[in-house]
Amino acid sequence: MTASYPALRLRRSRATGWSRALHRETVLTPADLIWPLFVTEGQGVEEPIHSLPGVSRWSVDGIVARAQEAISLGIPCIALFPNTQPDRRSNDGAEAFNPDNLMCRAIRAVRQECGDRIGILTDVALDPYTAHGQDGLVDDDGYVLNDETVAVLVDQAINQAQAGADIIAPSDMMDGRVKAIRMALEMGGHHNVQIMAYAAKYASAFYGPFRDAVGSGGLLKGDKKSYQMDPANSEEALREVALDIAEGADSVMVKPGLPYLDIVAKVKARFDVPVFAYQVSGEYAMIEAAAAAGAGDRDALVLETLMAFKRAGCTGILTYHAAHAARLLNG
Repeated sequence: MTASYPALRLRRSRATGWSRALHRETVLTPADLIWPLFVTEGQGVEEPIHSLPGVSRWSVDGIVARAQEAISLGIPCIALFPNTQPDRRSNDGAEAFNPDNLMCRAIRAVRQECGDRIGILTDVALDPYTAHGQDGLVDDDGYVLNDETVAVLVDQAINQAQAGADIIAPSDMMDGRVKAIRMALEMGGHHNVQIMAYAAKYASAFYGPFRDAVGSGGLLKGDKKSYQMDPANSEEALREVALDIAEGADSVMVKPGLPYLDIVAKVKARFDVPVFAYQVSGEYAMIEAAAAAGAGDRDALVLETLMAFKRAGCTGILTYHAAHAARLLNG
């Protein structure tokens, strides 16, 4: 039997700051954050992204500086995404396999300057490299081919691992790609390279600013609904996660974040595996727009939404607010 009012007053534990801290069930720290960063060509370049206020593309030297900033803030990992120049894009995305592409140069530069003090997560998908903006190879009818795409994603993953990536994160949603990448990493001697699978990635309306950032938005022909998940489905997400774990994923990701916290909670409850979520570009932009319009305090909005991810069961969160949130959490 449980106590009732007035023997039990739940407000007692909320009356003071020290008591609220003592009874707090969920804790958010900078170590829970992964900072996505966009790489562009040049030297000393910072290109603000209009649809992502406060976020920029950085040349490789700027990426190194951001990595050093992340270390100083206690952020354990950065995630890299390239803005490939139009003349290096092609229908087959061959620039993804170039060992001197933007991604690989950024990986090597961060590794050289920062050593093992920070983790480097790299995206595996062809959309930053294709002329049509799709995540894979397409046939004459525009359909994204699965098995043919998996074969080239393996080459892309090995290219990044050889450059020094710590975590390979396939975001393409092709069937079977985790197993193929894991086998190739093992055969190539990359035994300690992790795979964080975008296991439940939805065909979402929240990705627009990201596509601007990597330069694929204006190129995209058609949509991605034949491989990214239907937002109406949740049981299918559990099947996707189960497959990726069985194929060798060390951790899994749900994307987008806030609109899919129910999926995060279900995955956490069902599987004994680290679960991450990506607070995607559209979510970030909405918080910034709300703060700019005076609809809410920016700092409070940032921390409350990130706490929601942890409360739902996230091991960590990819967020463009990582550096700002870390500063707030560090006081």
